Amino acid sequence: MSPTSAPPAKPRTTAVVLAGGTGQRVGLSIPKQLLKIAGKAVIEHTLSVFERSDSIDEVIVLMAPGYVPDVEKIVAKAGLAKVSRIIEGGTTRNETTERAIAALGEGLAAGEDRNVLFHDAVRPLLSQHVIKDCVDALERYQAVDVAIPSADTIIVTRTHGEDGEFITDVPDRSRLRRGQTPQAFKLSTIRRAYEIAAGDPNFQATDDCSVVLRYLPDVPIHVVAGDEFNMKVTQPVDVFIADKLFQLASSAAPQQSSDDSYRELLAGKTLVVFGGSYGIGADIAQLAQSFGATVYALGRSTTGTHVENPEHVDDALSRAYGETGRIDYVINTAGVLRIGKLAETDNTTIQEALNVNYLAPVQIARASYKYLAETKGQLLLYTSSSYTRGRAEYSLYSSTKAAMVNLTQALSDEWAGDGIRVNCVNPERTATPMRTKAFGQEPEGSLLSSEAVARTSLDVLLSELTGHVIDVRQQDPTRGASEASDFEQALAAVLDRQEDV
Repeated sequence: MSPTSAPPAKPRTTAVVLAGGTGQRVGLSIPKQLLKIAGKAVIEHTLSVFERSDSIDEVIVLMAPGYVPDVEKIVAKAGLAKVSRIIEGGTTRNETTERAIAALGEGLAAGEDRNVLFHDAVRPLLSQHVIKDCVDALERYQAVDVAIPSADTIIVTRTHGEDGEFITDVPDRSRLRRGQTPQAFKLSTIRRAYEIAAGDPNFQATDDCSVVLRYLPDVPIHVVAGDEFNMKVTQPVDVFIADKLFQLASSAAPQQSSDDSYRELLAGKTLVVFGGSYGIGADIAQLAQSFGATVYALGRSTTGTHVENPEHVDDALSRAYGETGRIDYVINTAGVLRIGKLAETDNTTIQEALNVNYLAPVQIARASYKYLAETKGQLLLYTSSSYTRGRAEYSLYSSTKAAMVNLTQALSDEWAGDGIRVNCVNPERTATPMRTKAFGQEPEGSLLSSEAVARTSLDVLLSELTGHVIDVRQQDPTRGASEASDFEQALAAVLDRQEDV
């Protein structure tokens, strides 16, 4: 190649989402990939993962017979631009893959190849790093599998009539792996394997790597490390686990590239901030205003706005709309932290906690709906790191903050058709007047700054996220976030929440 020659173009990469399951094992009357988890159909979560991946150019869906229109509606509503085709799958996994291979070959020039990733639709927690690792591996290998070590001892059994099963072998666990998806191939390789398999009258396989292993034994199959998060929703208990994992997992809001980007996106926008007297709310108001937004910062001590009073909320929103003609973002950071044993807590304190921490956000959401529907705007709520696990003497606070997560996920689904986004920010322990009042002065550097939470909050508002819980945490200076796997980060966050308030 001459010095002026352009490097060869990378082959296009297509993700094939296999969604042919019927849901019988989960006891459903609809395919399990259409079951809703964390406010969205399982298949929408899965397709969204590939939509966000820089490594994927196109997505094709192979759907259970009779349900193609359901997926078409999901794709259209979610705006999944990478999904190019939704095809009816076959009666078996093999037949479904063969249909995908045929579709992928359409329009290819002679000698042209492409990368293809086959992924189970009911693995909605696939991480971006696994996708990238698979595509990167295809630069060197023709077939790639994803697997994780087996934590369980695997036994081999044989049935002896009515006496049941007996162990015949216990393989060395250190060499055993649990296969996951995606499974990645050069299209020419997987197509050739299936062509040879078609001549075998006894051909039957439950995955595609085994087809290559059996019919193209000279092709090495490289193994990419998967992760524990990449579970398959197959049994009833999987539905519950996946839903909880989505609830606990956090999302990262994309940061703007420069201050000019913030100014461009916030120009002409109106923000209404409840709880804007001090702390996170005041910092959001100040930051947004510095970038050109019109901001109404409302608080008990500054504007006399009591969030627990529906009339105050209605009046504040009405005024903002009357003066600017629009409301783009409504933020509620107001809250009270009351610590103590529930049996020793008086009715006035209980009512205050419920009014401010739960009923007020509900009223704010209800009153904001008509304004946000007009602008396709966003409601931003706040939870606490204690929402995943109630702790002694924090029963009122933890339970109301857990309710904010459920309210976020419910409203994001309920309002999706109106174009309203709803998200929830989960800061770790933050230096705010409310916290200082409850705990006094704490060691310097042990708390997150309210300014950092405000900046992330602004990023969330300007993103297309909806229905997400966004963690804001202090970065560990000894280890960058990119060095930890998605699962490690999520697990660390969950464990840390056991200690935070």
